Amino acid sequence: MLSPKRTKYRKQHKGRIHGNAKGGTQLNFGAYGLKALAPARVTARQIEAARRAITRHIRRSGRVWIRIFPDVPVSTKPAEVRMGKGKGTPEFWVARVKPGRVMFELDGVPRDLAEKAFELASAKLPMDTKFIVRLGER
Repeated sequence: MLSPKRTKYRKQHKGRIHGNAKGGTQLNFGAYGLKALAPARVTARQIEAARRAITRHIRRSGRVWIRIFPDVPVSTKPAEVRMGKGKGTPEFWVARVKPGRVMFELDGVPRDLAEKAFELASAKLPMDTKFIVRLGER
């Protein structure tokens, strides 16, 4: 699973995801892509589950690029613990994804196979997505 090797600070504020993606909105590597249509926090587990769904469906032919990285720690407190006594320990990592962001790219497979693979991956992700194709590809 993806996670940073080290960070400057151990814990972060929750923050909000507003506005559209500033960069990473175009296909840069592959012929096909999966684009986010809504803001969401995507966990490292969800990214891995989507990646597995894609690679399993394309039977390890072609090439997959993951364009998002979980770099935000999410902390939780144990169950049935009273209020106060500080912030909980970091439990998992998330990527903040804005609308318009290309999350996965794929190349070296036919369009129908790529479309089905991204449909399976989309089911593992917490937001609506859109299948996109590089200009000139059919």
